[in-house]
Amino acid sequence: MDEHLKETQVDSQLAYAGHFLKVQRDTVSLPDGKPAAREYIKHPGAVVILPLFEDGTVLLERQFRYPLDRVFIEYPAGKIDPGEDPLKCAQRELQEETGYTAVDWQFVCTIHNAIAYSDEHLDIYLARGLTAGPNQLDEGEFLETFTATVPQMLAWVRDGKVTDVKTVIGTFWLEKIVAGLWPK
Repeated sequence: MDEHLKETQVDSQLAYAGHFLKVQRDTVSLPDGKPAAREYIKHPGAVVILPLFEDGTVLLERQFRYPLDRVFIEYPAGKIDPGEDPLKCAQRELQEETGYTAVDWQFVCTIHNAIAYSDEHLDIYLARGLTAGPNQLDEGEFLETFTATVPQMLAWVRDGKVTDVKTVIGTFWLEKIVAGLWPK
């Protein structure tokens, strides 16, 4: 159906292999037959958790992100390990980062946050029935948790205080879920 738009790989090289990310440099044939170069980041995928309390507040994190040299407000999230089930990853990440566990898990959607230069995907899950416990942060991981309301989150998105794409999209989903417009 979309063959007239498809690019076809002709050659592929690993340009860089780091501990976490890999950079691929491919040669493709464009729809008109001309060659072009494509460089992109290979990413194993990640999960995002929308932890929703019974009172309608959500559990959030504050974490420093080196590439942009600032602290960001985010939902709990983490990289999917090789062969790991995304739901199991979401459950693990919520407990490790926040100490919370949840009894009700629902898949919300998959997003692709950087389609021009990465194959990364994020699976978003709604977590309810939260119970507090001790966190188990990874070595070198530092973050703070706090709660906010969905209207507060929407205001922070509007005002530019929240700019992380997974958190912006998660907040828009939560607004619809809490209002009963998009049942989950």
